[in-house]
Amino acid sequence: MSFALMMLGGMALDLAMGWPAALYARIGHPVTWLGRAITALETRLNHGSRGRRLWLGALTTAGIVALAALPALAVQALLPEGLAGHVIGALLAWPLIALRSMHDHVAAVAAPLSRGDLAGARRAVSMIVGRDPARLDAAGVARAATESLAENSSDGIIAPLFWGTIAGLPGIAAYKAVNTLDSMIGHRTPRFEAFGKAAARLDDVANWIPARITGGLFALVGGRRAFEAVRVMRRDAPKHRSPNAGWPEGAMAAALNVRLSGPRVYGERVAEEPWLNPDAPDPRPQDLIRALRLYRRAMALCALALVALILFG
Repeated sequence: MSFALMMLGGMALDLAMGWPAALYARIGHPVTWLGRAITALETRLNHGSRGRRLWLGALTTAGIVALAALPALAVQALLPEGLAGHVIGALLAWPLIALRSMHDHVAAVAAPLSRGDLAGARRAVSMIVGRDPARLDAAGVARAATESLAENSSDGIIAPLFWGTIAGLPGIAAYKAVNTLDSMIGHRTPRFEAFGKAAARLDDVANWIPARITGGLFALVGGRRAFEAVRVMRRDAPKHRSPNAGWPEGAMAAALNVRLSGPRVYGERVAEEPWLNPDAPDPRPQDLIRALRLYRRAMALCALALVALILFG
């Protein structure tokens, strides 16, 4: 079967409908199902010595990935041949691709910010970033939302499509499990540093290629700043705290000619992060709108790449 065709179908369904609120209210979402399983295991197992928490965290990570991937593998083996199988595969991939929700969440920040409604923009950005929104000025809100858009384009869209194109439904399901594990337990805090270590490292590996693909897509659609985006991405991405997030963020920063990352506040802690594209100015509200246009062009290019794989791959 053409896994690329399944992924393109899932992408189209998500673009058309997102994940409907009525459907979420009735059955939830696959990520919330995984989240409940992760919470149950973490609550029961994350205690004792550091060594115990390390290996139990690794077992939890392996178990959650298997919980997602094995049923997907069984379903894929039962799919009928031809168009019917591809349609069913697209329907099953659909909820694991966050194409529309990513755009909508960032657009919800851009709208009040462009009107000068800083309070509304802070409320909206608090839905997508972990830093303290009360300490963000207009430039800080624009920067936080732009960074989230860049990084989550990789985590929420390109990486699921990448692994789904390689391995079909088991690939996209396993990746989503890894990413959910990392978002819930892959933190460098006293509670999660040991238990979530395996999840965090596995997420780094799973996102290594997709993050660089995402950065490349942002550079390719950067117009006259395409070569500058490549240059800045290669220079500044290794400075980022994450081995992967700096690639899409660096490319987007240079394509928009703004600076991203830098110091940020989480609760009472100030994270002194280096700047990406440091010689550029802070993003303005209109730059966030430009970032959304760049995002749409990059996702269109990704869809064209899938079409090319279907036709010639």
